[in-house]
Amino acid sequence: MSIWRVLLAILFPPLAVLGKGCGSMIIVFLLTLCGWVPGVIAALVIINNPKN
Repeated sequence: MSIWRVLLAILFPPLAVLGKGCGSMIIVFLLTLCGWVPGVIAALVIINNPKN
């Protein structure tokens, strides 16, 4: 996990998970619309997932 990707996840969560697939980006975008904190948490969890 890159420090740049973490900073991007904090500033704009949907853009940080762009490489993980369209579904992940949509989920993070919807969570970001509900609130900034849920979007950031979801982005960090998706970025830290070792399976992808």
